[in-house]
Amino acid sequence: MSSEFLPCTRREMNSLGWDRVDIVLITGDAYVDHPAFGIAIIGRWLEANGFRVAVLAQPRHHGPEDFTRFGQPRLFFGISAGNMDSIVSNYTGNARIREKDMFSPAGNPYWDNRRGRAFRRRPDRACIRYSNLAKAAYPEVPVILGGVEASLRRFVHYDYQQEKLRSSVLTDAKADLLVYGMGERAVLEVAERIKAGQSLEGIAGTCERLTSREFRLRMEPAEAVVLPSWQEIASDTSKFLDAELEVDAQSRTFQPRTLVQAQKGGMHVWQNPPAAPLCSSELDTVYGLPYARAEHPAFRDVPAYRMIRHSVTIVRGCCGNCSFCAIARHQGPVSISRSIGSVVKEVRDITALPDFRGTITDLGGPTANLFGSGCRKRYKCTRRDCLFPAICRHFKVDEQAFLDLLSAVQSVPGVKNLFVSSGLRMELLNRTPLLLKKILAEHTPGVLKIAPEHTEDYVLALMHKPGRQVLEAFLSNAREAAREIGKHLDVSAYFITSHPGCTMEHMFAMKNRLLKLGLPVRKFQDFTPVPGVISTAMYVTGLDRYKKAPIYVAKRRKERMAQRKVLESIMKRHLRPVRRHG
Repeated sequence: MSSEFLPCTRREMNSLGWDRVDIVLITGDAYVDHPAFGIAIIGRWLEANGFRVAVLAQPRHHGPEDFTRFGQPRLFFGISAGNMDSIVSNYTGNARIREKDMFSPAGNPYWDNRRGRAFRRRPDRACIRYSNLAKAAYPEVPVILGGVEASLRRFVHYDYQQEKLRSSVLTDAKADLLVYGMGERAVLEVAERIKAGQSLEGIAGTCERLTSREFRLRMEPAEAVVLPSWQEIASDTSKFLDAELEVDAQSRTFQPRTLVQAQKGGMHVWQNPPAAPLCSSELDTVYGLPYARAEHPAFRDVPAYRMIRHSVTIVRGCCGNCSFCAIARHQGPVSISRSIGSVVKEVRDITALPDFRGTITDLGGPTANLFGSGCRKRYKCTRRDCLFPAICRHFKVDEQAFLDLLSAVQSVPGVKNLFVSSGLRMELLNRTPLLLKKILAEHTPGVLKIAPEHTEDYVLALMHKPGRQVLEAFLSNAREAAREIGKHLDVSAYFITSHPGCTMEHMFAMKNRLLKLGLPVRKFQDFTPVPGVISTAMYVTGLDRYKKAPIYVAKRRKERMAQRKVLESIMKRHLRPVRRHG
């Protein structure tokens, strides 16, 4: 571990004896030097490769003054909205302003008042705002976009706060390059090329902004897939679903092709094929970098940090490919696990922290029980859709790997409690009875978290999830396992209302089924049409993803509230309070 942070102020930069920095990383989050925060990973990764990196966290965005804090960087500004898309951070799924920001000090989304007016720490569409201010401060310095917001908004996308389609964030921000996905490989190559005075053309895992002339020259020798253009989508919104399906298909194929899409104003976005995912040993290296594992002193009491400070990420990426989920689009459709030795080393580091009291709060990731599992044909598969409509016969579910991990971490001196708090895929638990029993007996923090999302097969299919038999089989298996170990089964199940295709009839059917199954409703959320996912394209077009047939979409607040009330009507039957979002 490191006791120092990347410089966050000019004084800290001077104390290191630096006259300038190579790279300034800008984020809409508070600066927390912990591997659960993307900007910390990228900063430490660049530092480990010999670059001088400073972090400009939650800069005031009313002018370029904060963007000159470290002077002119030698290489580039790296801009991220933070761990979440800025609109998702700032607004609920019903476009109401959020009054809490989990990635800001004390959860307060506002800076202090100026002349009686409150200013949000994180601006709407932060990538665009930060890019404009960085260019205003130092017009000649390249601006590189990255992070979740950039990944999900790299093509024509829907903005639910404005209720309209927008061009690529790359062309709107007039940035020099966009890094999509988990950016370790791409950002390092960007830094090395700029340092060497080389072109940024053709870097895997990046999108380039081209003029019409540059596009024509590039297309002559290339075999790129041309997505429906901004103009075509504006004239026929069904083309928006076509574009999203093609982006998804190319992200999951073994040999992805270059994608290109015309934007407003004659500009084009040219997406180079994705960077190869990090292998297990490389992931170990990234998580073994010298993070301070703490909040920077200028950013105290960050709620997101409090939640994860004693947790460990064990897997990256997700092969579930749910229609509504952005994880596969950003982290990738292949699950990569860390080695047990790497996880154990990180746990030992956590036990040395002064605030550690014996509990590892989570061994997790997008889906915790994907640890150790994966495709036997990873580099030959043309589909990469491992869990839909059922678990693929080539998908290896490694129950023993997770059991060995739990045993190894539990044996670390100082660890009294070890929990798996991340969500778990039920169909995988149905295949791993020993792991299910182990988690229920020793590693469940009060309740076992699952995410059925719905109970009706028609809606589940639109969500790209297996049918309800998975939930029914899981409840049967979990209750039997709980009886065998003499423990009460307490399950926290997460549901989505108002997903495209879901009608009131589906909601009443779900209510009746949940009552019959005896499954409590404690957490649900209205569908949020976030950018960059197929469910949002179905929401915009009113078409299903498979046959392009019309479907019902609850868009009006009255319709969405009616679906919520169906689940609210069975809340009082349960002892614990229901958590509602949005």
